[in-house]
Amino acid sequence: MVDLYQNSEQFCGKLSFDSLNGEVEKVEAKKGVVHRSLVLRSNKKQGHVLVLDDSNFESAISSFDHILVDFYAPWCGHCKRLSPELDAAAPVLANLKSPTVIGKVDADKFTRLAKKYNVGAYPTILLFNHGVPTEYHGPRKAELLVRYLKKFATSDVSVLDSDSVVSKFVEEAGTFFPVYIGFGLDSSVIEKLAIKYKKNAWFSVAKDFSEDLMVLYDFDKVPALVSLNPKYNEQSTFYGPFEDEFLEDFVKQNLIPLAVPVSRDTLKLMEADDRKIVLSIVEDENEEKSRELVKLLKAAASANRDLIFGYVGVKQLEEFAEKFDIRTKLPKMVIWDKSDDYLSVVGSESIEGEDKLTLISKFVEGYREGRTIQKTISGPSLMKFINGSFDIRMVYFLVFMVAVVMLIQSINKGSDEHRRVPNEDQVHHSTNSLSEVESKEYYKAGVKQD
Repeated sequence: MVDLYQNSEQFCGKLSFDSLNGEVEKVEAKKGVVHRSLVLRSNKKQGHVLVLDDSNFESAISSFDHILVDFYAPWCGHCKRLSPELDAAAPVLANLKSPTVIGKVDADKFTRLAKKYNVGAYPTILLFNHGVPTEYHGPRKAELLVRYLKKFATSDVSVLDSDSVVSKFVEEAGTFFPVYIGFGLDSSVIEKLAIKYKKNAWFSVAKDFSEDLMVLYDFDKVPALVSLNPKYNEQSTFYGPFEDEFLEDFVKQNLIPLAVPVSRDTLKLMEADDRKIVLSIVEDENEEKSRELVKLLKAAASANRDLIFGYVGVKQLEEFAEKFDIRTKLPKMVIWDKSDDYLSVVGSESIEGEDKLTLISKFVEGYREGRTIQKTISGPSLMKFINGSFDIRMVYFLVFMVAVVMLIQSINKGSDEHRRVPNEDQVHHSTNSLSEVESKEYYKAGVKQD
């Protein structure tokens, strides 16, 4: 039988039998898939960001175990800033032992793909692991993005079999995520938690290690689970009981540092934690007196692990701090449960004074005794601040409302017989103005924040 795959070009030119033409069409389709796959793999090998569309998207998703896809719009400013970061990260990720590929889709042009994956704002970034998509909310700077994505290409629990391997693991993990090392623990003990919190931390177990390593990581018996947070120079040890509830409490508590500086990233971490936040508001986080306060907050946090202790400077994040009535003398403390309400402790509206540790203790004591007043934050919802994005459907709603207002104004003008009727040039200018407003301003609301 003739090899249709190798000889399809000559058959296309010479034969016209329906059955054979049908086979040729199938072969051509097969060749197209193979060609697209080869092109994708060639670009991936060179570390390029793959340009995806309707014709090659499914091939890409099925060809690579891990692929990060950026759904962007050409007019989106945030998308333009993200693009060079992805270009820089792509070759590094492509050359890892377990590579992650980066692709991009013009969601404005390929609307079918955008709709299929529920893209409602730009940029939307999806990480496909073995074809299964999850929305990516990690860092967007190239170096941090690489470190973040490396975790998805590693085992849920890494097994470390010597002191040097432990040291190398901690070094390569970097400072962006906490690291958990189980000494004398079987990997099955923490496997469920490693899967659940994989996007937030590194997990490992050490099988063979020396007493020198025990001294280095400050534990004196096994089994022990050690948490390291290199970014904040914090370390903690858990000796059990190694039951699900207690183990998860330890993991959750150490995902967040003892005293958390408020930012969009840390707010997302705190939002996922069910503990209430003791929030301290200062004028400037970088002042010496603020740094001294942070040390005291860490001490208070160690004694009150059922609460998160956070702090924010008005100078650093005024948009957030001013929601808690910063007219009160700073520094001040409030209790916030991540809703649009917060609690002020009677008699502890401010913690200005010499003995701040005592003032902090009195604040926590007053909260626990229920001596509080509920207040409402000022301005828009804090959840919008945390998420930092607007759904594109809100854009359409805003455009619609503007159009309705302008229509009402137009009707009101037309109903007044004594008003001058605008000439054609004026009408044309008004229409162009609305079009310009819609295209240049209102579409910006659909952009996700970095």
